[in-house]
Amino acid sequence: MATHQAISRDRPRSLVRIEDGALPAPLFSRLARAVRVLGTHNLGRTYQTTFWFDLRAPAALTEQAILELRERVRVPAVAGVEWWLSRMRTSDVQVDFHRDRDEALFRRTGRVAHPVVSSVLFLNRCRGGLLAVVDAPPNDANWACAPDALDADLVKPWPNRFAVFAGDATHGVLDANNDVPRRRLPTPTPLRLALVMNWWKRRPEHVPRFADSRQYGTLRIGSFAP
Repeated sequence: MATHQAISRDRPRSLVRIEDGALPAPLFSRLARAVRVLGTHNLGRTYQTTFWFDLRAPAALTEQAILELRERVRVPAVAGVEWWLSRMRTSDVQVDFHRDRDEALFRRTGRVAHPVVSSVLFLNRCRGGLLAVVDAPPNDANWACAPDALDADLVKPWPNRFAVFAGDATHGVLDANNDVPRRRLPTPTPLRLALVMNWWKRRPEHVPRFADSRQYGTLRIGSFAP
């Protein structure tokens, strides 16, 4: 298995650690196929459909994957993982540059709490769609809230590629032309597919367990044949 560092320009260290071939091939194939079968189901709320996994008995293929990836994250003690499916057309990027946080806590109190580590497992290749991780805050005045100085580490989506970065790092997705998204592009692209995992010291507020939900039936263990 190859381990790489993301592209960095003027910084002494990279903001992202990348590992290729992160999951055993049979598990990766089952997971990627199960996500593809979902098609556009719940696509409009894919980023709002998050789940909590306490790292015990997995209920989904995604949670089996999380257990396999745990030691690669290199965080000694976490309470669990908040995970969701990132599915988008790079011709119409639906997520701005941001820093991951406990959204319910922020809405309730205004207090910001970040995960210890953020990570992405890419499930396919796509046109454009680079993950950009930046050591600067988002700026609401810019297109897609991009930081003023976009000196980013860039990660190309690739099947079974695992990217790990600090939980308070600014990050976003570039469009099909690998530009900061400004508008919907005229030619729709196929879906860019990934599993996003935030590793927390404590459970974020109001995030349900997958085992208690009725979403994404093809991800349930035992429901999808290899």
